[in-house]
Amino acid sequence: MPAPRTVLLTGAAGGLGTLMRGLLPAYGYELRLLDIAPVEGEPDAVVADLADTEALREAVRGVDAILHLAGISLESSFDKILKANIQGTYHLYEAAREEGVRRVVFASSNHAVGFTPRPLQDAPVGPEALIPVATPHRPDTFYGLSKCFGEDLAQLYWDQHGLETVSVRIGSCFEEPTSVRMLSVWMSPADGARLFHAALTAENVGHTIVYGSSANTRLWWDLSTARALGYTPQDDSEEYAAELVAEQGELDPDRRDHAFLGGHFVTDPPVWPR
Repeated sequence: MPAPRTVLLTGAAGGLGTLMRGLLPAYGYELRLLDIAPVEGEPDAVVADLADTEALREAVRGVDAILHLAGISLESSFDKILKANIQGTYHLYEAAREEGVRRVVFASSNHAVGFTPRPLQDAPVGPEALIPVATPHRPDTFYGLSKCFGEDLAQLYWDQHGLETVSVRIGSCFEEPTSVRMLSVWMSPADGARLFHAALTAENVGHTIVYGSSANTRLWWDLSTARALGYTPQDDSEEYAAELVAEQGELDPDRRDHAFLGGHFVTDPPVWPR
C-alpha cells in the first residue's frame, strides 16, 4: 500500500512508543500520539484511556493507519488485563472500523506462544529448527492470553470487515540485550522501526502474523513472514553475547524458565506496575 502519511501511535509514552516516536518520522510519517499518560515534550498528544470510546474515535479519525502499542506490557490481574488489553484493543478496532482506517499494526508478543519449547542450543541449524509462525497459541500469562485475543480479533476484523492487520510478536526491543535469553529474541530499535515501516506499507497483508526481532545468530523463530513484508533486519545481538554469557552462563534446558520461549514469564512473570 502507499506509505501512510498520518499514523496514530498508541502507547506513545511507553518504552517502545518512545523509541518509535524518535525513529519513525525519518520514514516520512506524521505521528498522532495517544497514551493514557501525558507524553513528555508532546503537548499535542491525546491523553485518553482506551475505554473512552469517544476520545478514541476522535483520535482515529483521519489517520491512514494505526500502530497499536498501548496496553499493559507485563503480567497483571485478569481484570486489569481485560480492561486495558482485551477491551481496549476491541475499542481500538471498533474505532478503526467506524472511521474507515484500513491498516493496523498490532503489538502482539512472543508470550502469546510462551509455553512453546525453545530450540535447544545444539539443535540442527536451519529453518526446520525455528519456531514457526503457525505454532499454536500457548500463552504463558494473562498478558500473553490478551495477545492471543488481539491476534484472533485482528483475524476476525479482516475476515468480517476487510480491516488489515500485521500482528508483530515482539521479542524484546531495547537498545541492548540484557540477558542470555534476550540474545535470541532481541530486536534493536532501528530494526523495530524497519519492521513497523514494512508492516505499515506492505501490500495485501490480510491478517499476517510475524515475529519481531533482529537477525540474531541465536535466533529461535522464523522471520520469513516478516521478510516477506519487505523487512530486512540489519542488526545481530551476537556482539553482546560474550559479555552476557560470561556474566550469566548459557541457558540450562533443565530449568523451566530456560526451557520455554517465554523465559521467566512461565515461572515468575514481572508484574505491572513494576
